[in-house]
Formats: sequence, C-alpha cells, structure tokens
Amino acid sequence: MPVKTEYIHLSTEGDTDVIDITPNVKEALKSAKMKKGIVNISAIGSTGAITTCEFEPGLVEDIADMFDKLIPKGRYNHDEAWGDGNGHSHLRASLLGPSLTVPFDGNGLILGTWQQIIFVDFDNRSRDRKIAATFLGE
Repeated sequence: MPVKTEYIHLSTEGDTDVIDITPNVKEALKSAKMKKGIVNISAIGSTGAITTCEFEPGLVEDIADMFDKLIPKGRYNHDEAWGDGNGHSHLRASLLGPSLTVPFDGNGLILGTWQQIIFVDFDNRSRDRKIAATFLGE
C-alpha cells in the first residue's frame, strides 16, 4: 500500500489555542490523491495535541477551562530545569496526545456530522506549527 505524507502549517496563539484543522486535512487528502485508507495526523512538537470534538465556541471555551482545572499554570519541575514556564503545556499535551488516526473512503474523511479534527496548542506563547498527515491507502 502506498504511503504519502503531507504537511500542515499553522500560526498559533498558544495558551490552549484550539484550531479546527479538518479543512487542512481534507486538502491534504486531496493532494495525496488517495481514495481509501487511513490518515494519521501527528503534531510535531511536545506542547501540541490532536483530537476530535464538535468545534463550536462553547466547547472550545470548555476545553480551555477543563485544562486550567486539571493542569493549572504554576511551578513544575520542567520549569525549574529549563526556565521556560511551560511545564503545564507539556503535561497537558501528553494527556491529550500528539496524534489521531481517521479512516477515509471515496476521497472523504469518515467523521461524524458534528466531529471535527482539532489541534490544541498548549504552549505559553505563539508559535509556527507543523503537523504531519500521513496517508496509508490506495
């Protein structure tokens, strides 16, 4: 089976910036010119994460609120070692995870009606991000 990798580039704000990357993944699928298989979407870097949700303003706010409660900004051992103040960012990203695999068929992603693919930038500053979309299929 052929494997193709396309890259998605984003500029983010950080601080739990939630971005709907579904259109980017659809465009990458179009560029990969495959009709059936799976795509693994993987955040490059240790303070970004990928998952699915219904991308709407209330839920985007709820995601930020949830991570503020679960892993608040503060002093972490990582901060002591590196002095960059983003220990919470690494912990949040590791909890959510760096990648997601989605099937596609008929040149379309197989997602639920209200399901979008999101990238969450947990870092404590704005960044230029790169995401790999690796397609396996035919």
